[in-house]
Amino acid sequence: MFPIDIRPDKLAQEMFDYSRKLGQGMENLLNAEAIDTGVSPKQAVYSEDKLTLYRYDTPDGIEPQPVPLLIVYALVNRPYMTDIQEDRSTIKGLLATGQDVYLIDWGYPDQADRAITLDDYINGYIDRCVDHLCEAHGVDQVNLLGICQGGAFSLMYTALHPEKVRNLVTMVTPVDFQTPGNLLSAWVQNVDIDLAVDTMGNIPGELLNWTFLSLKPFSLTGQKYINMVDLLDDPDKVKNFLRMEKWIFDSPDQAGETFRQFIKDFYQRNGFINGGVVLGEREVNLKDVTCPVLNIFALQDHLVPPDASKALKGLTSSTDYTELAFPGGHIGIYVSGKAQKEVTPAIGKWLNER
Repeated sequence: MFPIDIRPDKLAQEMFDYSRKLGQGMENLLNAEAIDTGVSPKQAVYSEDKLTLYRYDTPDGIEPQPVPLLIVYALVNRPYMTDIQEDRSTIKGLLATGQDVYLIDWGYPDQADRAITLDDYINGYIDRCVDHLCEAHGVDQVNLLGICQGGAFSLMYTALHPEKVRNLVTMVTPVDFQTPGNLLSAWVQNVDIDLAVDTMGNIPGELLNWTFLSLKPFSLTGQKYINMVDLLDDPDKVKNFLRMEKWIFDSPDQAGETFRQFIKDFYQRNGFINGGVVLGEREVNLKDVTCPVLNIFALQDHLVPPDASKALKGLTSSTDYTELAFPGGHIGIYVSGKAQKEVTPAIGKWLNER
C-alpha cells in the first residue's frame, strides 16, 4: 500500500479545477476596478505639513458622543487599514457606537522632513490636533485611541498632557520592547541606527516593509499567494485580497530623526520600562497617566507580542485600567469578522460608560 493514494480521476479533476480558477482569476484581476483606500465618508478639517486630520461622517440616526475620539495611527503603513472595506471597518464600528471619530493621516514624509523629531510629532502635531478638536467641540479633553506605534505615541502624549485626555485606548501597542520571543526587537538590538539614519536620511518604507514580512517569510511572502488561487474565481474576494496587498506595500518613508530616537529610546533602551525618554525638556513618565485606560492586545501577534502590551498594567497611575485580549493577530484585530463583533463594540461600550 502506497503512503499517498492518488486516484487518476481525482487528480484530473483537481487539475481541471485549478486551471479553471486560474483562468477565471486572470479575468477577475484584469477586470478589477481601482482599489479604494478607505470606504467611510470623511472630511479634511485640519492640515499641517504632510499631516491631514480627518473627521468621519456620523451615520444617519446616530447621536454622536460629546467627547470626540482621535485615532493616532502608526507612522509605518497607512491608516486606511482601519477602514479597509464595508464589512471590515473599525471606523464604521466606532461610528455605530456613537463615537465622533477623527483620524490623523501622517502622509508621506520626504527628505524635507528628515529632521522632524519625536517631540515634533507628540508635542507638536498631536497636540495641535487635540487643540483643534477641543476648540471645535467646546471641550477641554478628548478620547485617544492609539494603534501600534501610534499607541506608544498616545501614551507619551497622555503622560505629558494628562489634562487633555479623558480616556485612553491602546491597541496592539508595544510597552515593553524587550520581552522574550520578540523577534523584531532581537533583530534591532545590534543595528547601528545612527549609521543608518546618517547614511540614508529618511528610512525607506520599503526596507521596513520587507523587514516585517521577513518575520514570517513563508506565510507572508509565499503561502498566501498559493492560497490566493482558491479565491480567484470570486470577484469580491479578489478585490478584498488586492485591498490588503495595496495596504501591505503602501509604506511611507520614516522621518530620519524620529526613527533614530524611537528605535534607540524604545527598542534598544526600553524607555517605557527603564525611563530616560525626553521630549522637549520633559521626561516621559507613564505614572503621569491618570485617566481610564483600555489596553487591547492580540494573542497571536507576531509584531507586538501580547506580553509587550500587557506590560502596561501597573505602569500608570490610572485607577480604571482594563485589558481586552483578542484571539487573533496584529492585522486581524482590525479586519477579521470576529473583531467587528467583539473588539470595536467593546471599545465603544467602554468609552460610552465613561
